[in-house]
Amino acid sequence: MAKKNKILILNGPNLNLLGKRQPEIYGRLTLEEIGREIRSLAKRLSVEVEIRQSNNEGELVDWIQQAPAQFGAIVINPAAYTHSSVAMRDAIIAAGIPAIEIHISNIYKREDFRKHSYIAGVAVGQITGFGVQSYLLGLRAAVEMLMGPVSC
Repeated sequence: MAKKNKILILNGPNLNLLGKRQPEIYGRLTLEEIGREIRSLAKRLSVEVEIRQSNNEGELVDWIQQAPAQFGAIVINPAAYTHSSVAMRDAIIAAGIPAIEIHISNIYKREDFRKHSYIAGVAVGQITGFGVQSYLLGLRAAVEMLMGPVSC
């Protein structure tokens, strides 16, 4: 499959706890269940996705830096690193491929410190507050950027 048809989905810290952690904010789906929905949509859109999660900022930075060799775009939920990681921001700039920032919750309706994103300024766009749909909308946006309008 061509690089243009491959999208990297990155998940930051504590997203491995989805389904257990604050379900009133993040919902009851686990990251594995969200991954199944992403893969299902990717199949319908004729793209390949790779889904990764890390609690380690350095590992996420490494994956972003390595992405251009294998992927056409990144859909990223930086989680708490949204508000603190200049390193991830710089890695996205250096990668030179489209990045779409997504969040399950609406970060602008939460605590003041969550309202600032270091990633938003270097991402193509940001999708926030739609639960699992944020991932699916982010995937659709990435596919449209790489391949043009999608029909499903």
